[in-house]
Amino acid sequence: MMCMDFTRPTEQVTTLSKYADAFHLDVMDGHFAPNLALSPDFIKAIAPFSSIPLEAHLMTEQPDRWLEPLAEAGVSIVSPHVETINRDGFRIANSVASLHLELGLAINPMTPISAARFLLPRVSLLTLMAVDVGFSRQPFIPEILPKLAEAAKLREQEGLKYLIQIDGCCNKSTFKSLRDAGADMFVMGNSGFFGQSPDLADAWKLMQQDYESATGERLGRTDG
Repeated sequence: MMCMDFTRPTEQVTTLSKYADAFHLDVMDGHFAPNLALSPDFIKAIAPFSSIPLEAHLMTEQPDRWLEPLAEAGVSIVSPHVETINRDGFRIANSVASLHLELGLAINPMTPISAARFLLPRVSLLTLMAVDVGFSRQPFIPEILPKLAEAAKLREQEGLKYLIQIDGCCNKSTFKSLRDAGADMFVMGNSGFFGQSPDLADAWKLMQQDYESATGERLGRTDG
């Protein structure tokens, strides 16, 4: 949702609730990621207009400071970055559970899957970054494809339950390679969705056509 039109957020949230499976909300502190983005107060303001789950992607240096405010704002899953929790990973995981939230994890392109290995049994959503954190409209990093395949293989071998989500450059040029490598979910930004049309219903139809043409499979909500 970092790419949304901030002059009409509630309208866009209401519209997208009809199509998307969840809202991906980038929370940036200007330190871990060189940008500032969606605050807990902003999320709390738009939450009543959403009928689908809210996921907070924590691009912050101290993710534990954001957990309670985000729970109060109405998110259902929080995804801190592996790079920020090495010292306190299990403490943060326990805090997430105590707030009755689901645990996600996000991993930068340069970080191996092994860095998250011991927390993966607790994770419901694993987000692999296909760009470096901070800004939209960055070029796709193809080196993440083997890592994506590794995450999918590890899930199968270990009987783990996490969904694999890709964040960055999800569009008609990358849908097939990402899906073939094991991606389950896609964070739709400017290149694949918001840049298609100012009318979000039309933008969704265009994105859906791109996805189905690229992958040969139907795009539909998980609730039917």
